[in-house]
Amino acid sequence: MSGGGSAHSNGLGLFNTWPRALAESALLECCGSRRWALRVAAHRPYQDLDTLLAASDEAGYDLAPSDIAEALAAESAPCLHHAAPRAAHLALRAAHAAYESRFGHVFVVCLDGLRPSQHVDQVLAAIRTRLAHEPDEERSLTAEEMRRLARGRIIELVAEAGLSPVPVTPAANDPR
Repeated sequence: MSGGGSAHSNGLGLFNTWPRALAESALLECCGSRRWALRVAAHRPYQDLDTLLAASDEAGYDLAPSDIAEALAAESAPCLHHAAPRAAHLALRAAHAAYESRFGHVFVVCLDGLRPSQHVDQVLAAIRTRLAHEPDEERSLTAEEMRRLARGRIIELVAEAGLSPVPVTPAANDPR
């Protein structure tokens, strides 16, 4: 991923100048770990988007289990468009319940790069596969998915900041 796009460059410049509290708040929308958000905000200014994403990854790798639990508590399960068939909503609800019962937290998966029409199949397949994981394996995979989600949300944040004269945070309807 290159940090050279004008919206990204302008947005990154704005992000770098935001008051620390605003940057931390916006970053908490990208990943719900306060420790992660504080660390990423504290290392500003970033020279380019790639550097910001690398800092996000590094901060994500350093999260303690309690930090990951905090981030997971801020997540909501991926959901379907309201017009999706009722059977799909029921199947997804049952799969989420089974996952949460087994692992004690919401299921997270990064769907970046997939068309919305592929989301339900991808989420259901991922839940089915991951239900068979041992807790340690799933904990590791969940942390990786959280890092991927944070990266995508940071890209959105920087792009939106570059297109808006007013600081913005990621969309409220972001299906996490």
